[in-house]
Amino acid sequence: MIGNQNGPRVAVVTGAGSGIGRAVARLMLAEGYAVALAGRREQQLLEAAAGHPQALAVPCDVTRPDDVERLFEATRVRWGRVDVLFNNAGSFGPAGGVDEISLPDWEATVAVNLTGSMLCAAAAVRLMKTQDPGGGCIINNGSIAAHSPRPQRVAYTVTKHAITGLTKSIELDGRGFGITCGQIDIGNTATEIMDNIGTGPGALQADGSRRVEPTFPVEEAARAVLLMASMPPSATVGSLVVTAAGMPFIGRG
Repeated sequence: MIGNQNGPRVAVVTGAGSGIGRAVARLMLAEGYAVALAGRREQQLLEAAAGHPQALAVPCDVTRPDDVERLFEATRVRWGRVDVLFNNAGSFGPAGGVDEISLPDWEATVAVNLTGSMLCAAAAVRLMKTQDPGGGCIINNGSIAAHSPRPQRVAYTVTKHAITGLTKSIELDGRGFGITCGQIDIGNTATEIMDNIGTGPGALQADGSRRVEPTFPVEEAARAVLLMASMPPSATVGSLVVTAAGMPFIGRG
């Protein structure tokens, strides 16, 4: 397990103010990691950090290169390194088919889900290449949409397919530097933005109907991310799919 022998392993978690990112950041802190929590809303980051001495709240818009560089520089100044990046910040984007969504909405979704992930990965890789000891682990939050889309979610689906390409490219290019990269694709974990799926009116299905679908606790999704982050340098989890039991994913539609 790569890390500073004189201190805790250091993680950067984007989108850490709510949902999956918040759960991952809090679990990592509980497990002894030092964590830089990044997100657009500072108050939510501070609440997620809950005054933990090994937490650093850094307001950051991942679509802005200067914000991303500031995030990783603040982490380097505080702890000297980054061992894990959880690339989690993202947006569902507009609802609609390819002929229905606007170009600004498409571009905004690409900016957050894809370009933001690329910018954070690039900053992490630059630091991981030069720190001592070198190397680290990048985990990209994909989606089951990277395997099977939902109706009326073209922008989200396309960006999550692209995350798979980003993940594989980072893994390949990072080999010579001890940098691994994997992707976790999560389906129906119970967060605020998924309330309508687990309670009502339910998720839009391929036949046009809506169905209430099973969900599972966000803390279990966080444990899956922690598993990936905890792998030793000799192993990596390249792809992990975690879904609510019984949800319409296999054989969807």
